[in-house]
Amino acid sequence: MEQVLRPIYQERASQSNTLGVILVEKREEQSNVTDTFDTILLIIVKEAEKPVFTKHYVYEGNKVALHTVSEKIIRKWLLIGSNKKVVDWIFFGRVLFDRNEYLHKLKIELQEFPFSGRKIKTGIQFSKLIRRYLEGKEYFDKGSYLDAYNHVVDSLHHLGRLSIIDSGLYPEVTVWAQVKKIEPAIYKLYEELVTSNEPIEKRLELLFLASEFLIHSRTRDGAQHILEVMQAKESWTIQELHDHGELMNYSVDLEVFIEYLVDKGYIQIEPIVAKSEMIFHRHYKVNKEALEMEQGL
Repeated sequence: MEQVLRPIYQERASQSNTLGVILVEKREEQSNVTDTFDTILLIIVKEAEKPVFTKHYVYEGNKVALHTVSEKIIRKWLLIGSNKKVVDWIFFGRVLFDRNEYLHKLKIELQEFPFSGRKIKTGIQFSKLIRRYLEGKEYFDKGSYLDAYNHVVDSLHHLGRLSIIDSGLYPEVTVWAQVKKIEPAIYKLYEELVTSNEPIEKRLELLFLASEFLIHSRTRDGAQHILEVMQAKESWTIQELHDHGELMNYSVDLEVFIEYLVDKGYIQIEPIVAKSEMIFHRHYKVNKEALEMEQGL
């Protein structure tokens, strides 16, 4: 297949904008990694008018997908985990072209997973965990157990990814295979939720109790990134937080996460008088006293 595709990728490799080309072939046990295509050709470029551009080909019954993706989008996918297959492609794909060892350096970066990257990735995953957990709890309290179940499964996935990130690794496509090795307790929770013969209400009740402890024990680490960002200013409006370059990655989960941290005492509300003296703007600031007490300072 590489010989058949060579004219396609060589044309792009000759362009100075191209950083790297990776070939990924379908593995029978993991066809989902290639979206059921026989071959994936991933081309990473420095800049592009269309950040993601895709073409499909067919050759003697084989399906081929070509994805041309900007470096900025690749970085975003790796940061927020919105396209988990890309990690697999970069780690296990065959490098066909590598300008100035760009792909080689990217692999090393992923393997070493710098602490600064772990902090923001932890924060993003924790914010997603909080939203799913709170929504699941709300459905549970209403007696909507199947809806609660769906949200709890999602929250466990985020909890599992957090345990992988904490260990200094990148979450791969097969997250639970990683979690089973790294943190068996979380894997056991997931296994009991999906395989137990107990009534769904009982399974959820036990899981909420266990999850509450696991979430509480991870709150300080999960909040570290956003609290560090917020300490750059005395107080913030919600729009300023949304507009911050790094906090943008929290997306729709940001406000739920902030309210959770307000409830836990990590963030304080600072009311600022608006045009009408009967209403106040709601500003946010880090509760430095709470942080110092927790750190034993």
